[in-house]
Amino acid sequence: MLKTVHIKNFRGFESFELQNLGRINLLVGKNNSGKTSVLEAIQLLHSGLNLEPLTEIMLNRGEFVWNEREPSQRELDLNCLFYGYKPEDNKITISGTKDNLQNKDTQKNTDFNAYLTWRSSPNTQNIPILQKKVLSINHTQGQEAFIISDYNTLSLENLPYFPQPKDKPSQKTRFINSTSLTVGRMIDLFNEIVLNPEELIVNEALKTIEPKLKRIAPVVPQTSHNLSNLRGGFVVRLADSEQRIPIGSLGDGIWRMLGLALSLACAKGGVLLVDEIDTGLHFTTLTDMWKLLWETAKKLDVQVFATTHSSDCWLSLATIASQDDAVKEGVSIQRIEPHKKQAVAFTEEEIIIAAERGIEVR
Repeated sequence: MLKTVHIKNFRGFESFELQNLGRINLLVGKNNSGKTSVLEAIQLLHSGLNLEPLTEIMLNRGEFVWNEREPSQRELDLNCLFYGYKPEDNKITISGTKDNLQNKDTQKNTDFNAYLTWRSSPNTQNIPILQKKVLSINHTQGQEAFIISDYNTLSLENLPYFPQPKDKPSQKTRFINSTSLTVGRMIDLFNEIVLNPEELIVNEALKTIEPKLKRIAPVVPQTSHNLSNLRGGFVVRLADSEQRIPIGSLGDGIWRMLGLALSLACAKGGVLLVDEIDTGLHFTTLTDMWKLLWETAKKLDVQVFATTHSSDCWLSLATIASQDDAVKEGVSIQRIEPHKKQAVAFTEEEIIIAAERGIEVR
């Protein structure tokens, strides 16, 4: 489990550090302070040499251009990843330290480094004649280099696939953005846990929104995954009815809770990252949400990082911070302030005091 994270030259951070991290970590701060960027950095740290998360991050942000010669091809704008939009002058470094709860050991975690270099391509006489610009990515799992354009763009269509080494698998990482997950992605996650103990965890999670829920099942065929991003694709059965009810009929809250529960169950032994965690949830359900995340994260050994703008969200977290095992496992609020090199960390005791005295931590 990560105890510290250090980010250098990534997006708006020239140098930034998180300390005193725990099992549950809530990131707070003003708009454009970098909360989502911290989630992205942690995802890259755990993803190894797999560029799929990086691709998804940049496409979601619209950080791509269309190839002038091939109008149907998109290219990632790598300038957006580097501090000050200056890739040639900076090297992205994301690192951290881990803490083993059983052995009380602290050790350096895997590092993620990305930087631009020039590489020579020899001709048949082994004389370097062509300089190619490359994005180099270093990780403890290895090193890869990707040829990019003079404008620092990386073609999606030519992006090679590098399978994860079997002897150095990356940690499971699940990322939920503020608009939740697509129907297809939700069904894929459900298929990972169906008929496993984790399926029961998902059912219990949904009962925090709808106590009468008995069962849930997907109904959209695989070929229809990308046809719609509407709240559908699942039906539920309630205790007082024999009729199948579309999940969309039960409101936004149960859809959001389904996404949280599925992602948590499928992140066993890894990390869950949630942007604007309270989206679609009424303030009265937030305490139940934190209880679900807390108990399930401990059971499945998942570390949770989430962002919020809501005072109700962090105040409800105080109920978890007051539990007896909170100090051992760790609950923290991390306030991110623009131009500050370190987050302001609130420990379990400080969260409780702030909630009791009405002290604002956002």
